[in-house]
Amino acid sequence: MAPPPSFRWARRVFLTLLTGFVLLPVYVMLSSSLKPLADVSGKFRWVPSGLTIRPYIDMWSTVPLARYFLNSLIVAGSATVLSVVVAVFAAYAVSRYDFRGKRVFTVTVLSTQMFPGILFLLPLFLLYVNIGNATGIALFGSRGGLILTYLTFSLPFSIWMLTGYLDSVPRDLDEAALVDGCGPLGALFRIVVPAAIPGIVAVAVYAFMTAWGEVLFASVMTNDTTRTLAVGLQGYSTLNDVYWNQIMAASLVVSVPVVAGFLLLQRYLVAGLTAGAVK
Repeated sequence: MAPPPSFRWARRVFLTLLTGFVLLPVYVMLSSSLKPLADVSGKFRWVPSGLTIRPYIDMWSTVPLARYFLNSLIVAGSATVLSVVVAVFAAYAVSRYDFRGKRVFTVTVLSTQMFPGILFLLPLFLLYVNIGNATGIALFGSRGGLILTYLTFSLPFSIWMLTGYLDSVPRDLDEAALVDGCGPLGALFRIVVPAAIPGIVAVAVYAFMTAWGEVLFASVMTNDTTRTLAVGLQGYSTLNDVYWNQIMAASLVVSVPVVAGFLLLQRYLVAGLTAGAVK
């Protein structure tokens, strides 16, 4: 049955207001990134009096933005790949097998999400420093240490989320693969993983976003060489001035990979996040 006209008009008005609420900050960022610094620092004008692409050129030399961008890609990409790989094996074991301590393991994995991240900052800092002093492995101030740090947050939720998705994949597929001669790993990679692509994509997006925009640990666990974008953008604020137009330009540029990834993976992401909602 079609909804009444009043509901359709209310829906249109609500969606229009919601769209404006979402796009308004984007317009402010875009217009500010195309203004000279004097115009951005002064009274805000909705219609710029003059446009320039100079901020998009100067932002690469004001701070080493390319290096920060590369560090973020390496750290976020590595954390994502490791989270997905480990979560697939762990979730498959929890979903398909019964073993002693299974309930304790699942509750422990989920309970780690209750604690704020700042509680782990000092313990991880001391742990990395002591490991470096004892073994010579430089975890503090390195990309590898930051990747391990992000795994402590993304991996538990990834395991829990992917376990719920694998529970919705019929076990008859595994049994059919075993009858056809596949081993447990063969059934996992040939049958279960292709069927769980939406859930894996949702886990990958979550892990990537967790690492891409994290500020607290990146500001403590990195140095000038390994600094990521989330912290490096602070370099546009100096003692003498704040380059607002370059900050806006850099923010738009570094958002392109994330937005493009969301648009490409949107279909899988929605399917993965809604898995198990309807039986």
